[in-house]
Amino acid sequence: MNIKIRLTAMNFLQFAVWGAYLTSMGTFLAGAGLAEGIGWFYAMQGFVSLFMPAVIGIVADRWVPAQKLLGLCHLVAAACMAGAAYFGSLPQVSFAAVFTMYSLSVAFYMPTIALSNSVAYTALRQGGFDTVTSFPPIRVFGTVGFICAMLTTNFTGFQTTFAQWYFSTVLGVLLGVYCFSLPQCPTCTEKAKSLAEALGLKAFALFKEKKMAIFFIFSMLLGMSLQITNAYANPFITGFNHLAGFAGSWGAQNANALISLSQMSETLCILLIPFFLKRFGIKKVMLISMFAWVLRFGFFGLGNPSTATGIVLLVASMIVYGVAFDFFNVSGSLYVDQETDPAIRSSAQGVFMLMTNGFGAMIGTLGAQWVINKLVYVHSNAYGFLAEGQVYPADVSHHIMTGWSYSWFVFAGFSLAVAIAFALIFQYKHVPAKN
Repeated sequence: MNIKIRLTAMNFLQFAVWGAYLTSMGTFLAGAGLAEGIGWFYAMQGFVSLFMPAVIGIVADRWVPAQKLLGLCHLVAAACMAGAAYFGSLPQVSFAAVFTMYSLSVAFYMPTIALSNSVAYTALRQGGFDTVTSFPPIRVFGTVGFICAMLTTNFTGFQTTFAQWYFSTVLGVLLGVYCFSLPQCPTCTEKAKSLAEALGLKAFALFKEKKMAIFFIFSMLLGMSLQITNAYANPFITGFNHLAGFAGSWGAQNANALISLSQMSETLCILLIPFFLKRFGIKKVMLISMFAWVLRFGFFGLGNPSTATGIVLLVASMIVYGVAFDFFNVSGSLYVDQETDPAIRSSAQGVFMLMTNGFGAMIGTLGAQWVINKLVYVHSNAYGFLAEGQVYPADVSHHIMTGWSYSWFVFAGFSLAVAIAFALIFQYKHVPAKN
């Protein structure tokens, strides 16, 4: 089979495994009585991203061929996810048991994102293809896989149950086995690097440069927004099914279908980045991203899935997500590539990911959990789990809806403050010829 088709299938499954539960897990956890702990589950992805990708990367470089290690990681992650699903299926769901198995699963899944890229690059080079032109069309199918898994979870009704984790398990096993059929990736035969070099620690010397230090700090601050809607958008939208005057709407029952518009927007916005970078430069592009996050959260605060105006606002929030996410993640990565020495370029990318998807996402998700617990779940917890068709009393419904609105406005205000500070502090003169 053509290697491009095989790598496309790998990327499709790679992100389908994640899409099966990432945007809907919060709704299941809330229904299982674990609403106040939702943030810990999403923060764990950031925590394991601080060290597991580096550790697995060293193993792949030195001892185990990348395609085999990729398969092993997916199989272990799938087994642990099955354990989380089992404990989540019990009548009394234990936070400790579910969280432990879930944490082990993501500890082995998160490194596979970088590892799958490494396998793809190696296979393409072995096939005589140019990675710069050949990989992006392959990677797009990763987002397609994520969307397809989201929609499957939505329309099968998995988004409110532990079944979404079993669905992810099945996809993970399929991918794990499939990885062993991919072309051999050679291990390194050169002299072993020092531990500091292997872990990319030398790139932290970039913090000595004022410009890069400021950029990385703001990357962390903006990264705090990354997982908030992944964790809480579905519980927010689905929760309208239990609010007086809003229950039973199509939008509230199909939250993942609405949220999938965000990923569709993401695939389109990637194509706009080269034009915007060349025309406006990294500072303005990053500012566009920051203000898009303001709109992303602000539209959530004003919208609802039960009225025409409310749905329009939610859809608008999904559309601007592509700008918010891509203009920050992709453009920031390109800036790091341009501004760092080739000798530490890969490590510098690792620092960028560490600050955004590691520290930023972890701190942001836990901060969001504190805000939402204080403003939303403090009102609903006293009533416990509501069965389908049941609604909170009118006064409680009002407090919950108001709490959600205030929460989204808090996040929008934070993003606005970061944008204003970035505009004032980050000094960068755009030179069109360099872009």
